Amino acid sequence: MNNLAGIDLNLLVVLDALLAERHVSRAAVRLNKSQPAISHALGRLRHLLDDPLLVRHGGALQPTMRALEIAPRLAEALERMHDLLAPSGFDRATARRSFRLAMSDYGATVVLPRLLPLLHHQAPSIDLHVSQAGREAMAAQVMDGELDISIGVFQTLDKAVRRQRLFEEDYACLADATSLGGAAGLDLPAYLERPHALVALRADVESEVDMALAAAGHKRRIALVLPHWGVAPGLVAGTDLVLTIARRLHPAVPAAVGLAAFDPPFAIPSFAFEQIWHQRRNGDTAHQWLRETISGLFEG
Repeated sequence: MNNLAGIDLNLLVVLDALLAERHVSRAAVRLNKSQPAISHALGRLRHLLDDPLLVRHGGALQPTMRALEIAPRLAEALERMHDLLAPSGFDRATARRSFRLAMSDYGATVVLPRLLPLLHHQAPSIDLHVSQAGREAMAAQVMDGELDISIGVFQTLDKAVRRQRLFEEDYACLADATSLGGAAGLDLPAYLERPHALVALRADVESEVDMALAAAGHKRRIALVLPHWGVAPGLVAGTDLVLTIARRLHPAVPAAVGLAAFDPPFAIPSFAFEQIWHQRRNGDTAHQWLRETISGLFEG
């Protein structure tokens, strides 16, 4: 590795694809190469780095410790090369680019309906690949170069990760209107007596709502845990369930569902909804444009 002039740097692109796909055939498809060509490149990489890099385990390829150490630095190096070789200007009307975003179900509901029509009219050749994960996983994927931008609610982040607040959000409750018997909402005793629905990727992670209740010495019964927001309102309708969620989701609830919205009967701290990215992306004019476009969705 000491003599870069004697190394085919295209091997690093192959290694990046193999580490992402962990499958020779899928890496071949990703790079539009033949499977034998990828296998041959893997053999050269193993010789070059003096490490197996990917070993078969249980029918799948698993990265070695050396490969795991290399992966984030390799992603950063390739991203810097991309920035170096990219055209100096960015024309949103003609640019062809794919961005990898991650956001929760909530994030997709409040961001994508605003963002996609704008891209359609202003940047028709910009593609988005949107995934979903927990907040810790999204932050880790930003660090590792697997994502361009993550959008959500984040706590402590690595100093290399940049963050921008998009808006401040608070909470409201949804319940079946008929079950309220004409009342405008529920007081705290009535709220605690009812079963509750929770939208969360993991049931064992305490939500901000439950932390606020615990701080006041209370606990609610979670009768239903769902991983996605979209189906939740329809399941609350016709039951005595209460769904306490971010307020911006309420306009997305169809009026025909027959739900009533009301303020929580206790104080829940608001939260900052943010976009985060690695500082290595700062010099990418296309990435900067996308960040500014997303933040602009919520200005005014």
